[in-house]
Amino acid sequence: MAIRILFVCLGNICRSPAAEGVFRRLADEAGLTDSFEIDSAGTGSWHIGDTADRRMRAAARRRGIELTSLARQVTREDFNRFDWILAMDASNLHHLQAMAPRGARAQVRLFRDFDPEAPGTDVPDPYFGEADGFDEVLDIVTRTARALLDEIVPEGRRP
Repeated sequence: MAIRILFVCLGNICRSPAAEGVFRRLADEAGLTDSFEIDSAGTGSWHIGDTADRRMRAAARRRGIELTSLARQVTREDFNRFDWILAMDASNLHHLQAMAPRGARAQVRLFRDFDPEAPGTDVPDPYFGEADGFDEVLDIVTRTARALLDEIVPEGRRP
């Protein structure tokens, strides 16, 4: 049975699609594609149906990662569909915790709880900043996604 992971930010056009794309790439490289169902969503509804921000897509493409998801909003059903729901910042974490149905199966956590360099901190939102902010987010997301993958599937259990 696949491990289901949902990455969540505010609008689902920068940070969470980047985390989805990076984690998918890492799972593919580790030969674990079939071990995961990976998705992303936003707590807000502003960008439903949109592709990731063009600046984030360009930054990811420079690293050989294609971001192909379309923005969607988190639903109450997600809390029973996914095993892990990982928020990109504390504000989204609080929003998710408030909307989680009682007894939901998903573990709702801050994504950077897994970051070996800065556990418990926010992934900065690059939307209103300069282009280098998108590269910084990809650096953070890549490091944290690697640590998350190691936590969920230690190397000794990989194919």
